[in-house]
Amino acid sequence: MPEFSVTQLPEVFVSDTAISKNVHAAVAKGQLRKIGSRLYTRNFTEDPEKIVRRNWYGLVANYFPDAVIADRTALENKPAEDGSIFLISAKTREVALPGLYLRPRTGPGPLESDRPLSGVRLASTARAYLENMRLSRARGGRAQRTLPREDVEKRLDALLRRQDAAAINRIRDDARRIAPELGYDAEFAELDGLIGSLLGTREAKLESEVGKARNTGEPYDPNRLQLFETLMFALRDSIAARREVPPRSADANATLAFFEAYFSNFIEGTEFTVDEAAEIVFEGVIPAERPADAHDVLGTFRVVSDIEHLKQLPASYAEFRQLLRHRHAMVMEARPDKGPGAFKAKPNQAGMTVFVAPDLVEGTLERGYHLSQALGDPLHRAIYIMALVSEVHPFADGNGRIARIMMNAELVAAGEERIIIPTAYRTDYLTALKAFTHSARMEPVIRMLSVAQGYTSRIDWSSIDIARANLAATNAFDEGELAKLKLA
Repeated sequence: MPEFSVTQLPEVFVSDTAISKNVHAAVAKGQLRKIGSRLYTRNFTEDPEKIVRRNWYGLVANYFPDAVIADRTALENKPAEDGSIFLISAKTREVALPGLYLRPRTGPGPLESDRPLSGVRLASTARAYLENMRLSRARGGRAQRTLPREDVEKRLDALLRRQDAAAINRIRDDARRIAPELGYDAEFAELDGLIGSLLGTREAKLESEVGKARNTGEPYDPNRLQLFETLMFALRDSIAARREVPPRSADANATLAFFEAYFSNFIEGTEFTVDEAAEIVFEGVIPAERPADAHDVLGTFRVVSDIEHLKQLPASYAEFRQLLRHRHAMVMEARPDKGPGAFKAKPNQAGMTVFVAPDLVEGTLERGYHLSQALGDPLHRAIYIMALVSEVHPFADGNGRIARIMMNAELVAAGEERIIIPTAYRTDYLTALKAFTHSARMEPVIRMLSVAQGYTSRIDWSSIDIARANLAATNAFDEGELAKLKLA
C-alpha cells in the first residue's frame, strides 16, 4: 500500500475503510477537515458548499459508482438551482451533502453512447433530450427532475441558432436509434414532433416564445433581445443631457456632415486625408485607384447631409426597415457585391463577436425596434437604435456606418446635436460596444455616446478650415490605441 499523503488527496473526497485511520489522524493534526458524512477536504478556507459544488461530478462516483448522470443534469451539466443532481442507479437512497443532493432513480443502465465521466457515465445528448420529454413535478420545494418543456424548446432553438438544422437533426437521428433500447418510444414521438415544429416541417404545440416565433416564420435571437431589454431599462433609468443644435449656416451644416461621413468611414478602415475626402465630396474627384472607397465616403455624405431626409422618423417597424435598407443602399451603392440595401445571407462576425444569424435578423430587429418605443428622450432613442443595428449587424458590410446614421437621424429629427466619433475616440467607442456585447454592461456605451455628443457640440463647424483646426487642437485625427481625444 502506498504511503498516505494528504497533499496527494483530492480537494474533497469520501473516506473508506482503506484510509479511514489515516484520515482521522490527519483531522486530529489539523491537516483535513470533515464537512459531511465520510466527506473530507484539504481546503480550510472556502465554504463547504462551494467546494462540494465545484467537485460534484467526482463525488457522484464515490456514492453511486454505477450511476448514469441523467435527466435535467445531463442537459444542464450542473446542479439544479436547489443543488439536486439527478442520477440513474440501482441504489435509490438519496445522499445529502453541503449544498448538494444526489437524487437517484431506477431506470435503464448505461448505453454505449453514454460517455464516461470521472468514474460514472454521462447520458448522451440524445438520451438526455429523450429523458427530458418525460413530465415531472417539483415536490417539497425540490427542483423538477426534468426540465419544463419551454426550457427544452429554448435549448433546441439555441442549438439551431448556434449551429444549424443538421445539429438538431443529428440529435433526432440518435434519439430514434436508442429510443427502443431505452423503452422511450413515446418520448421520441414527442421529441420528433418538437424538433419538426422548430424546423417548420411539423405541427406541434410549442410553449416558449422563441419556439412559437420560429414556428410562425419569425425567429429571433432571445439573447440579443434580452440585451436590448436591459439597455432600454438602463436608458429609462438615466437622465439624458439636452444639447439643442444652435443656429447654423448651410456651410456649417455641410461641414458637420462632411466630418461625420469622413470619421465614420475612417473608423471602418476607409482612410483618406481630409483634403482627399473634401475633393471627393465637394468637387466630385473620384480617385481612379480607389473608386469604391471614394463612393463609400460620398454615399455616406449624401445621406447625412440631407437634413430633411434624416428628419423622417419611422412610425412602424415596416417604415424603420424601409429607411434602414434605403440608407444602406445609398451608402453601399458602389459595392454591388455587398448587397446594397439587402439583409445578409451569410453569418458575419468581428473578432470574437458573432452577430445575429441571417434567419434571425428580421425577427430580432422587429422585436428590438418595438422596445425602442418605450424611450421618449431623443438621445436615449439614438443610443438604443445605434446599439440595435450594430448588435444585429443586418448587412454583409457597412453596419457600423448605417448604425451611426440611424443614431444621428433620431437626433437631427429632434433638433439635437449629432454624435461624431473622431478617429482618436475609436478605441473608446469599440471598447464600450464590446463591454455591451460581451459583458452586458450598459453604462459605458451610454456614457461614451453622451460624451461624444457633448464633444460634437463644442466644435465650431463654420467652415472646413475652422472645424479642421478645432478638431486638430483636440487630437481628433490621432490614430492608434494610445490616441486620446481632448474632451474638455
